[in-house]
Amino acid sequence: MSRTYHVWTIGCQMNEADSRHLSSQLEALGYTPGQAVDEADLVVLNTCVVRQQAEDKALNQLHRLRRTKEARPDITIALMGCMVGMKEAPRLKKRFPFVDVFMPPSETEPLLEYLSDQDLYDKSRSFDMREKALREAIQDEEFSLPTALRGQSVTANVPVVLGCSHACTFCVIPYRRGAERSKPPEDVLREIRRLTDQGVREVTLLGQIIDRYGTDFDDETDLAGLLRRVAAVPGLERVRFLTSHPNWMTDRLIDTVADTEKICPHIEIPVQAGNDEVLTAMRRGYTVDEYRRVVDRIRARMPDAAIHSDIIVGFCGETEAQFMDTYRLASEMRWEKIHIAKYSVRPKTIAARSLPDDVPADEKERRRKILDDLQTEILEEKNRALLDSDVDVLVENRHKGKWRGRTPHNKLVFFEDDRDLTGQRVTVRIRETRPYSLFGSVVRNHDGLPQAAALASLAR
Repeated sequence: MSRTYHVWTIGCQMNEADSRHLSSQLEALGYTPGQAVDEADLVVLNTCVVRQQAEDKALNQLHRLRRTKEARPDITIALMGCMVGMKEAPRLKKRFPFVDVFMPPSETEPLLEYLSDQDLYDKSRSFDMREKALREAIQDEEFSLPTALRGQSVTANVPVVLGCSHACTFCVIPYRRGAERSKPPEDVLREIRRLTDQGVREVTLLGQIIDRYGTDFDDETDLAGLLRRVAAVPGLERVRFLTSHPNWMTDRLIDTVADTEKICPHIEIPVQAGNDEVLTAMRRGYTVDEYRRVVDRIRARMPDAAIHSDIIVGFCGETEAQFMDTYRLASEMRWEKIHIAKYSVRPKTIAARSLPDDVPADEKERRRKILDDLQTEILEEKNRALLDSDVDVLVENRHKGKWRGRTPHNKLVFFEDDRDLTGQRVTVRIRETRPYSLFGSVVRNHDGLPQAAALASLAR
């Protein structure tokens, strides 16, 4: 009898990639995807604790599953991701004894080992024989897309740097994902080749500090070299990467993006704050002027580059004057997008141990909204300039009756068309603009529609 699995995911693109990888492994073992959490034979919660809100949602799911486990003792429950971290499993086991398996971020081994000792395999064989059977079962299909994504995934996230060793005072990632470590280039390329064989046309390389890729190797491997090799993979149309750190944005990397057609001119390089005292308290390792100079270097080489940034409002001790420095920097930088977060205390971080969370919640929200209103105003003006222009769009999927895709600069574009354009590159003439999206109509198809047929065959 077929067993079903359900993977619940919250958090970053890294978690999404981890869930996709695990789903492929489970399907290689004979599991089939199930839509209902309460009815699946195996439920995995892939968690995030970067913000309190995400952690609370995971805890709510755990409390629901406690009741499910009481009603169905045979269900397997696994907890994965940053809530487990590198060292939290013993503490969580005491708190949630109904959970069967705990998995650190990006590590599926504990669950696979647990399943290898279940009745999925013949108990007459030794543990080592069952373990070998499990490895053979997943080896060929490790990077296959899971059923839910097969024939539909035009884009995919590919982790290339796991963990982080920088330890900003506000960030829990080093404590939950461990020290920084780069994946070997051949492993990255093998995964991307397999994904493109299945219709993926755009990949985003992921790392907490992506531009430090390869610094833990003993050779000259770096992100610029990896990006060039990825861009050369047949069948791939676009390559993105995130997230960058100002201190590691080299001229070699900027030149690689500028000179390689398939690498999108879209760079996410967080500033976090526009005041030097706040940056020092955050332990970011640069000043506001140093950040400006990095952006100037990027824009000098690529005047139309889409630069995104992250900002935390209400960090420990942030005054109104310091916040206004951030506001003025945002007005000056005119980023294509700002990811705005209200500071929340994360256990075990340097800030939690030594800095007071002294900005009231309502003041954090006020500052967030001020920045959000500024971003909306800037994007309205920037997108209005695209009215009646033609943009290159890689079509991802349908959304509420319209096709949805993105430009190389990561602009979200919607349009109507009766054809199946999944995975196609099309030229869209913009007829309407909004702050966070564009609307238009197709004026040219780049590919003659072969990809849609290929994706449809993969789905069957």
